[in-house]
Amino acid sequence: MTISKPDQAEAAPRPTRRRGEALLHAIYEASILETAALGLSGLTMEGIARRAGTAKTSLYRRWSTPEDILIEAMHRNFPQEEPSPAATDLRSDLIAALMLLRETSASPMGQALFAVVAEAGRYPHLHKRIWRDVFDARGGRFTKTVLHHYARAGRLDPARITPVVEDIGEALFIKFVVDNGLPPDRAHIEAIVEQAILPALGQG
Repeated sequence: MTISKPDQAEAAPRPTRRRGEALLHAIYEASILETAALGLSGLTMEGIARRAGTAKTSLYRRWSTPEDILIEAMHRNFPQEEPSPAATDLRSDLIAALMLLRETSASPMGQALFAVVAEAGRYPHLHKRIWRDVFDARGGRFTKTVLHHYARAGRLDPARITPVVEDIGEALFIKFVVDNGLPPDRAHIEAIVEQAILPALGQG
């Protein structure tokens, strides 16, 4: 699903007669855009319905809270790593995984995820649901899918893929964002892979 950029001042679309997947797509997109624009505290059924161009009653037929919609939308749209089937180029696959993280972090989906994580203290139950129903259910840490794919293919020692090693790429990516206020470019991502992840795997 392609999600447009969030905009607080965006005029609400007129209600339409969308049904089925088209309506579901609009509702999912609206919940992500509302969270990206307004934060978790600003997420309401009214706002989602207005942005999706549908009636609020349509939402209550399927969901009890706006958070339920958001969790389902994030699960549906959380990006998935796609390592090479033959598992023959670990470096390139790890770089691709972190480039996917870079792309996601700049998108409304990424902004919405960061909003949820930032408000974990106020909404601990929702934070737990995000981890259980989105992150863990869709692959966990970025690079984790790649690492375990290579281990299953017999190209990495599974004993080396510890929780700390799974965290290396994402942790160094986030540290760069915190330090610099923007995501790392490809050259820095390549450095993370070559100087941190691969050596930890005994590949450096």
